[in-house]
Amino acid sequence: MSQETCRIVNETKLDRIDLQLAFQCAPLIVGLKPSNIFNISSEDYFVMLRILRNSKISWHVLGKKCDKMMIFLYHRESLDKYLKEKEVRKILREEGYICDNLDCIIKEFENRYRRYLQKNVEFPHEMGLLLGYPAEDVLGFIKYKGDKSIYTGYWKVYKNKEKKMEIFRNFENAKERLIQLLSYGVGMTDILDICCSYV
Repeated sequence: MSQETCRIVNETKLDRIDLQLAFQCAPLIVGLKPSNIFNISSEDYFVMLRILRNSKISWHVLGKKCDKMMIFLYHRESLDKYLKEKEVRKILREEGYICDNLDCIIKEFENRYRRYLQKNVEFPHEMGLLLGYPAEDVLGFIKYKGDKSIYTGYWKVYKNKEKKMEIFRNFENAKERLIQLLSYGVGMTDILDICCSYV
């Protein structure tokens, strides 16, 4: 994050949920990514719903631990398209997902994630696919159990480092732009209206 953006965050009174959405979900909001995880406190959940109410972003509660909620935010059409790609579909099948329906896949992932939270079973690494990570990197992560990556940014990279670094730079630029818009007084609801019309 640039010094200018750090200054904005430190010196400007920005709405907490708006700022959290910008920090955690900028690539999703601007359409660079089909989905994101949003971690918020339980008390902020209904504020989030109010902000997202008229947007094209869908949400699904994955779980709750202590006072934190893990919300899966996604653009339905782009995530559905990504999950139907041949290589992605192959990995999901290998991980035990038998249906092709987006809602079914999300529900199955939710069940696996909740079992992980409750019983400390192995983490469902297919989460990377639901987050739109490249299949090659999700495969690498599963194969090497998180080791032997060639770069780490928004995810662990196993192939095409330069291409992924460019993606990560675009993600960071999106975050900076959203924080700057918030500092100019543009609310997240308006940002979502503008951005989602292009997704």
